[in-house]
Amino acid sequence: MAHSKARAADGKVTYPPGVKEISDKISKEEMVRRLKMVVKTFMDMDQDSEEEKELYLNLALHLASDFFLKHPDKDVRLLVACCLADIFRIYAPEAPYTSPDKLKDIFMFITRQLKGLEDTKSAQFNRYFYLLENIAWVKSYNICFELEDSNEIFTQLYRTLFQVINNGHNQKVHMHMVDLMSSIICEGDTVSQELLDTVLVNLVPAHKNLNKQAYDLAKALLKRTAQAIEPYITNFFNQVLMLGKTSVSDLSEHVFDLILELYNIDSHLLLSVLPQLEFKLKSNDNDERLQVVKLLAKMFGAKDSELAAQNKPLWQCYLGRFNDIHVPIRLECVKFASHCLMNHPDLAKDLTEYLKVRSHDPEEAIRHDVIVSIVTAAKKDLALVNDALLNFVKERTLDKRWRVRKEAMMGLASIYRKYSLQGEGGREASKQISWIKDKLLHIYYQNSIDDRLLVERIFAQYMVPHNLETTERMKCLYYLYATLDPNAVKALNEMWKCQNMLRHNVKDLLDLVKQPKSEASSKAVFAKVMVITRNLPDPGKAQDFVKKLAQVLDDDERIRDQLETLVSPSCSCKQAEVCVRDITKKLGSPKQPSNPFLEMVKFLLERIAPVHIDTESISALIKQVNKSIDGTADDEEEGVPTEEAIRAGLELLKVLSFTHPVSFHSAETFESLLGCLKMDDEKVAEAALQIFKNTGSKMEESFPHIKSVLLPVLQAKAKRGPPRQAKYAIHCIHAMFSNRDTHFAQIFEPLHKSLDPANLEQLITPLTTLGHLALLAPEQFAAPLKSLVANFIVKDLLMNDRIPGKKTTKLWVPDEEVSPETLAKIQGIKLMVRWLLGVKNNQSKSGNSTLRMLTAILHSDGDLTEQGKMGKPDMSRLRLAAACALLKLAQEPCYHEIITLEQYQLCALVINDECYQVRQCFAQKLHRGLCRLRLPLEYLAVFALCAKDPVKERRAHARQCLVKNVNIRREYLKQHAAVSEKLFSLLPEYVVPYTIHLLVHDPDYVKVQDIEQLKEIKESLWFVLEIIMAKNENNSHAFIRKMVENIKQTKDAQAPNDTKINEKLYTVCDVAMNIIMSKSTTYSLESPKDPVLPSRYFTKPDKNFSNTKNYLPPEMKAFFTPGKPKAANVLGAVNKPLSSAGKQLQSKASRMETASNDDSTSNPSSPQRSKTRLDSTEMDHSENEDISLKRGDNADKDGEKPRGRKRGVASSDDQDSKPKRGRKKAAANTTATAETEDQWNEDNKPEDEQNSPPKKGRRGRPPKTATPSQDTPTKGKRGRKRAAPPPEEEEEEERGEEEAEEEEEDDGSSENLEVKARGGRQARAPRRSQQSSESAESTPQKRRGRPPKSAQPPAKKPVRGGRSKAAAAKDESEEEEEEDEEGEEQEEEPTPKGRKKAAGRRR
Repeated sequence: MAHSKARAADGKVTYPPGVKEISDKISKEEMVRRLKMVVKTFMDMDQDSEEEKELYLNLALHLASDFFLKHPDKDVRLLVACCLADIFRIYAPEAPYTSPDKLKDIFMFITRQLKGLEDTKSAQFNRYFYLLENIAWVKSYNICFELEDSNEIFTQLYRTLFQVINNGHNQKVHMHMVDLMSSIICEGDTVSQELLDTVLVNLVPAHKNLNKQAYDLAKALLKRTAQAIEPYITNFFNQVLMLGKTSVSDLSEHVFDLILELYNIDSHLLLSVLPQLEFKLKSNDNDERLQVVKLLAKMFGAKDSELAAQNKPLWQCYLGRFNDIHVPIRLECVKFASHCLMNHPDLAKDLTEYLKVRSHDPEEAIRHDVIVSIVTAAKKDLALVNDALLNFVKERTLDKRWRVRKEAMMGLASIYRKYSLQGEGGREASKQISWIKDKLLHIYYQNSIDDRLLVERIFAQYMVPHNLETTERMKCLYYLYATLDPNAVKALNEMWKCQNMLRHNVKDLLDLVKQPKSEASSKAVFAKVMVITRNLPDPGKAQDFVKKLAQVLDDDERIRDQLETLVSPSCSCKQAEVCVRDITKKLGSPKQPSNPFLEMVKFLLERIAPVHIDTESISALIKQVNKSIDGTADDEEEGVPTEEAIRAGLELLKVLSFTHPVSFHSAETFESLLGCLKMDDEKVAEAALQIFKNTGSKMEESFPHIKSVLLPVLQAKAKRGPPRQAKYAIHCIHAMFSNRDTHFAQIFEPLHKSLDPANLEQLITPLTTLGHLALLAPEQFAAPLKSLVANFIVKDLLMNDRIPGKKTTKLWVPDEEVSPETLAKIQGIKLMVRWLLGVKNNQSKSGNSTLRMLTAILHSDGDLTEQGKMGKPDMSRLRLAAACALLKLAQEPCYHEIITLEQYQLCALVINDECYQVRQCFAQKLHRGLCRLRLPLEYLAVFALCAKDPVKERRAHARQCLVKNVNIRREYLKQHAAVSEKLFSLLPEYVVPYTIHLLVHDPDYVKVQDIEQLKEIKESLWFVLEIIMAKNENNSHAFIRKMVENIKQTKDAQAPNDTKINEKLYTVCDVAMNIIMSKSTTYSLESPKDPVLPSRYFTKPDKNFSNTKNYLPPEMKAFFTPGKPKAANVLGAVNKPLSSAGKQLQSKASRMETASNDDSTSNPSSPQRSKTRLDSTEMDHSENEDISLKRGDNADKDGEKPRGRKRGVASSDDQDSKPKRGRKKAAANTTATAETEDQWNEDNKPEDEQNSPPKKGRRGRPPKTATPSQDTPTKGKRGRKRAAPPPEEEEEEERGEEEAEEEEEDDGSSENLEVKARGGRQARAPRRSQQSSESAESTPQKRRGRPPKSAQPPAKKPVRGGRSKAAAAKDESEEEEEEDEEGEEQEEEPTPKGRKKAAGRRR
């Protein structure tokens, strides 16, 4: 060894054999040649050859000289580097170089040579690879651990390797690089921040996208060194996240990106970092929280992530950010939900509650994204979303924002198409989302044209796709129609009706355009343009576009022809598609990609194009019905019982016969319908008759062979068929045959002669038939009809009670239990009315005598003979029949003129009848007549009496009716500006004088100054005024005030000389005036015009008389609270059906609003004022349900008495001194009996609760048997029975209220970090206890409203349905023929079955 050192010391360099000296004196080529030989020598040497190691030591030192390390030629440098790498291998573990500086120079030199790895196609690449392999295998760089500059060397090495790695490198290169770098980390004492940054920078998204191989290399390195590098990574994140030292690294700004990447590489790298994220989630910096939320969303949502299970505290902390105060954070959380639902279905339960709150978020974008998240997951797999999540989407279909509603509707539609129509999830999935079709169609009840257009589009594309082949399309429609709920069926019928009306309007426009130009034709075109505009979105812009379209139609004959084809009744579905395509192509322009005019035309064409129904479709539909009749259809497979399918199919055909009658004109169709006529099922035959009536106008000429078979069938039905079939048979003959007089005579004569009052059951069909003959051909049978009415109907039928009625305490029974005699009498009343409506004049004074007869029935409670033979249910039926007959006659001007005020008032009192069904059916008939603008305006005032109805649902229904009628009249006046001469009969404000007059003559209003009676008057007035005053259009408040002032200057024309009546009139006027003054701030302005008062009701104002006296007692002042009326936001469109009997949930706000108007809802400062009114139908709008209602304490004041609730007991002296308002006073000795009977009833009679009579005195009508008490006043003996509500209904309502209140609480969503619901059940407790104490103290005599629950027998639920269960077939169904026009079926009231909560768009 000493010898070798001596040799080294003498500095002589020994070269391998054959290699001459390598110096700067030789050429580059020669130097390369010699170096290659040196490389070969070192390559062949191993660590054991001690002699060679000693021999070439000086050469090793020579090769490390600056001459070589800084040589300009890269080949020389590469060869030198390879030698040096081998030298380190050979001399390991001791390097021949002892100087730290020299070592640094050498390793920096080798690192620089490694850059040559970049070019994989280079001739020298193998040498570069050898260099890498050598230093990686030997771990040469580990020598640098002892050097001061080791960090610089390692950092440079890492940077170089990350720079050169590329997709040209094979797996070996990648592996050697990882080996080289991992040894430095794993075997070193420390990892500097600079070195760590060099690795981590490759994970930053920007770098990752630039060099994917560098990312993969860093990823492999981190996986290999996870345990060693973890403390340094933890320290880095601790410095940045916890201590905020962002200067420690340039990567500080990418810290969250790095955490995500490191978590994906190896979650163990972040064991100590994740708890720091929990701290960061609670940071006060919005942006920082947002970044952490975005990061965790990716970490929790990743497909194979188990972070939520592994780190539950972090998961719970993250879920808390769903309620963050910062909108973008909540938005990010909601967006994350869909990935989480799809990748981690097990977390759906945790997410559901948070998504519920966010679905009511104040921010539109968040509510929108909740829907997107849920729908995206549902479309991937329905099993990923639970029913609660789908319900959130369902709720948002009623959102206040169109964008949210649209997303929810389209989302549900796509889910329905995938799982129900295409059946992707099997029968279970289809069953789970079967409610979607109903829900989507219910939205057609909305006022917004956008909603309705979207429903039409969804129906045509998702529910019954128009591009299906005809047979498949009709099968789809057939089974859809059979499975829809009643409200959805009505909505679908309404949709077809609206589309049909629009088709007719466009057809009218085309006809007008073709007419010669004139001022009149221009006005007509403009009027038609306005009508069409209202059927399109954004009517303001649409008006200009429709005008432009009218001009285009005038100029372009081809487009006009195409549009004429499209709207012609015989247009087929295929023709429609061609026409729509041609028109849009002609109007479109490639140069103008966004064309609002074209978009509007597309909307219009979409609504009028018959894409579903044509002659071929109807034929296919009838074949489908026939298959069901024959038993060869797939009814059971489709989940529809065959009988239901047949009925639904015929109902569908009946509706289509209104809207597409020409499509039925084929022999095959008519023959199939003939077959249906002969079936035993009454409903099937009835539907077939209606279809014939609607479609058979050209049968005589086009299908004579059908006519010859059909006529005998119709005549047989008219004579001996069920009453409804007889009715439609007569109308079929009237519609289809030209020689109808002959056919009518053949039916009339035998029926007229064979009427036998002894055989009552056989009398109903003949009376029905004769009634409709009287309506359709009054002149033909004038003499026999008059004789028939006078002698048979009145004397023989109505004035005789042949069979004693069953004794029962019920007020109403189902149809099948009604006695034949009562049914015959009802038909007799209808026959009289139909005859008068056919005659349409009162020359013979028959109208007067009929009116007297009808009012006599009402006066006598329905027992015209007053012999006491009739049962209570029969009397209820006859009262209803008489009242409806009066309404029918009032719709004909010649009879309206002769109805006296007393008759009108008596008819009005039926809306407060003691029988629930009578009130219900009468209100629906009244509403229908008013909606069609057939009943005069004074009948709208009748709804004011509903304020006294003890049943909340009936009050809500009456309010809907008022709102809808007011809107219809206002809309009509807007559309028909020229009808100013009819203003008095149309302007809703003119209902005020009629309301005042009706309340003055209310039999309950006995004592002029009685506070309780005046409070009821005030409630009744406010019931109407609140809706009338909701909009102060054209300063209408001042107009109403002026009207009331003018009434005070007049006298009651009904009793002008009666001082008490006039005092009542002025007192009611003062009540109205106080309401107006307390609720309006503009009442004192100048009235826009001088009101006209109805002369039948009030005398002319006395100009010399100034009535400024205040007639109200001073105590009444306390009951008028300031505030303005609520915007009435209930069913505004003409085509919306109303709710009918049944129970519906109402929110607390709704309940309070049906209370007297001296509660907090009347005050603009009251918290309830901030909410839109909720009414008891599903379709009303309200704000989205995010901010919980603040419940004001003043809502629970003792002074507040909700309408229809029990009053507190007055002292016995008070009871004696006050009149009993015309109620019957039971004899003293009957009390015990009544109590015993009540107890017996309760134990033994599970009778229909709402059909039981009230256990209290009657309201208004004089007693027949009981002796009046001495204290009963002489006034107030006429009028109506006190309304009897069902007590169980009351309990159910209260349960519904509580549910609604709980829901309301749930809806109070958190908007920020710590949002809580602002109010709770504690706030409601006083109100509940107050009500129960009121109930306990009340007496049946003293209260207005519900009878005490203890006094009532147990009850069944009230009958639900648009018609009351009992009234359906004999009353509602056998309407007068005017009601047989198109849409008769659509205008029935839908049941509340489909209506869940307070009306309208949800909050």
